[in-house]
Amino acid sequence: MAITLSQTDADFELRFSAFLTTKREVSADVEAVVRDIVARVRAEGDKALIDYTLKFDKADLSRLGIAVSRADIEKAYAAADPATVEALEFARDRIRSHHERQKPKDDRYTDAAGVELGSRWTAIDAVGLYVPGGTASYPSSVLMNAVPAKVAGVERIVIVVPASGGVINPLVLVAADLAGVSEIYRVGGAQAVAALAYGTETIRPVAKIVGPGNAYVAAAKRQVFGSVGIDMIAGPSEVLVVADADNDPDWIAADLLAHSTLMVRDVALACGFASMSSFARAFKEEHGQAPKAMRRR
Repeated sequence: MAITLSQTDADFELRFSAFLTTKREVSADVEAVVRDIVARVRAEGDKALIDYTLKFDKADLSRLGIAVSRADIEKAYAAADPATVEALEFARDRIRSHHERQKPKDDRYTDAAGVELGSRWTAIDAVGLYVPGGTASYPSSVLMNAVPAKVAGVERIVIVVPASGGVINPLVLVAADLAGVSEIYRVGGAQAVAALAYGTETIRPVAKIVGPGNAYVAAAKRQVFGSVGIDMIAGPSEVLVVADADNDPDWIAADLLAHSTLMVRDVALACGFASMSSFARAFKEEHGQAPKAMRRR
């Protein structure tokens, strides 16, 4: 539901403060569902993965297999646009170049007391990368997570990605191959996180899990933390666009729409238009419908 806030309103401060303090934690229902999923994956292994994938993603892994094969990857290359593959290679090389400059170096020296001291950096043995595959697919997420791991010297890089209807975006598979990923599994959701943390007959456990996901994935990462390392608990995406009457409404609309694939929970428009309706009209003229969620100050 859209909320419009104006500084000229008498109750602006009260309503704005209430909005800022709105809780965004994962609901207790989500935590309970995820707890059951994690427990079942630990107890039943592959069987739980197959059952949950059929239930949530409508994909029969007993037929398709949990692991993505080399033949699947070759088919992905054949289905991918060559220009896009070239763009992924370009992005991979730039990401690798950047992270190579970040790589820490070992250090060893002898102090004034004659004691030899130093530090040594070693890579994690195995990492699991969660790649979203629900409303949209993100080959960029593959590159931005897998390439740094490769640069760091991680020997085993594992990807889990939902396969809605049994299908994985070919570009996700291509990006994984270009980045040097070791293993790819067509499982997603909390069950995939549990498999990475505790292992199944097919998926060996990893030392750390990284990557974004929905509320169920975030809850699963929170619950397995301690048994395995995680990068962070990603909250819902939020976007703030600052604009006034001198801005082109179409540019503003483009900024808003650019994030629409990310399941953005809050879209904030700090707007200096004479009226919000003027922007809404301009947006509708360009895009066929008015924006559904706007904030104004």
